[in-house]
Order: sequence, then C-alpha cells, then structure tokens
Amino acid sequence: MWIAFPQRSLCCWLLSSAHEADYGILAPPMKATITTTRICQVIRAGQVEYQAAWDWQRQLVGERSAGRRSDMLLLLEHPPTITLGRAAQSEHVLFSGEQLARRGVALVASDRGGDATYHAPGQLVGYPIIKLSRYGGDVGRYVRNIEEMLIRTLADFSISADRAAGLAGVWVQEGSAKIAAIGVRVSASGVTSHGFALNIAPDLRGFDQIVPCGIRDRSVTSMATLLGVAPIQEDVIERLLNHFADIFAVELIDA
Repeated sequence: MWIAFPQRSLCCWLLSSAHEADYGILAPPMKATITTTRICQVIRAGQVEYQAAWDWQRQLVGERSAGRRSDMLLLLEHPPTITLGRAAQSEHVLFSGEQLARRGVALVASDRGGDATYHAPGQLVGYPIIKLSRYGGDVGRYVRNIEEMLIRTLADFSISADRAAGLAGVWVQEGSAKIAAIGVRVSASGVTSHGFALNIAPDLRGFDQIVPCGIRDRSVTSMATLLGVAPIQEDVIERLLNHFADIFAVELIDA
C-alpha cells in the first residue's frame, strides 16, 4: 500500500501532500455526512501504460482542483510495470533496468509514497480523483474506507480478508498474504490521486522481481489463486462499484 504526503510514508503506503498533519491513520471507516447528492464519474479505461495514466491523473487533478470536473474514479489495468515510491530502496528491485526491459517490464519512479510494487494485466487498478474535503478531509479515514470497500468486495466472492496490524493494504490467510495494495497522493488543493490495486488474476510470478512494499516475510496472492478459478473481472468491478457508492455515499455515473 502506498501513500504520499510530503516525504512521509507509513509501511508500504504512499501519503503525499503539501501538508503535514496528524492523518488519523487508524481511524475507523466512516461515511461522510450527506448534505447534497454527490456525483462521481466512473471511467473504465481498459489497459493504460503506467506513465500515461500518471500523466492523465495529474491533468485530472488540476481540472478537479479548478472545479472544471466532478469527482472521478478511473478503473484500468497496466501492462507489466514495477513502480517505485518515494521511500523505495534499490535493493527491493531484484533485476536491473536492462533485465526488466528484456522481460517486457517497465520501471517507473512514481511520486507516491512507499516502496516497490508491481502492476500487470489481471490486476484491477482504481484511481479516485476526488475532492477530499467533500468526504470529511481525513486522509486516514479515506484510506480505511478504500480498504473497507475492498474487504466487502472480496467477501462477495467468499474470500475472507482484513487489515493486518501495522501494515497497509488488504490481507488474507490471517495476514500472511496481500491481495490488494493501496496508495494515495493528496495535492495541495486537497484532491486525491493514485489509489488501489486488487489482484484478480495477474501472473503472480511478476512479484518475484521485487520485494513487494519492502516486506520480505509476507507473500502476495490473488482471487484466482484463492478461488481456484479466475472470477469474471466485470463481476468484480460491479460489486466493487456498489460498495464504493455505499461507503462514499455517492451516485456513480458512467462517463
């Protein structure tokens, strides 16, 4: 999990913003108080290269900050890519850039917090671009809500998942294996970017190229591994969107 607020990272998350504060990381998930109906556009983008998606997020954050767009949730996949957060250590990437290129794996240094993570087809990536003040303004609670959304989605497929004490993300098998990573960046204007990555059915061998999130004594798994068969991605997306709408108290509209 990754979060980025100025040079401040916890575990494998990325907290990135122009503000230093007590982020309430351990606050329980909670819905924001509804005063008016909030609209959130859902953009299903298919497979997008990581750098292109990152550039796109920065453009959308600027537009959301200026009030030219509503809140958005981008759903997509990345081709095989290793990303390095601001706290990444070089020894956590186990192959050189040249070796990775020969394997068809991109290596990108990101502006998120945290360490190394891996993206690939079969992994559902979600990037909420939302004005955080509309949801209480608490980054820690926001991250907990994303975790809760993922936990409920997995439960719909009979997968028991939870948080792990002192670690970020969503975990299964009594905290021994990570199934979803979470990472958030918050701009100076209070708009979020980056987000979550849920392993539906990626080739997990890709994670052997790194020390995921710098954690050596835990493994990475997927819904397909746990279920013995890969669920239909669209089914997972629909369940996830239902929980996103419920937890964040928004009306979702396809863009």
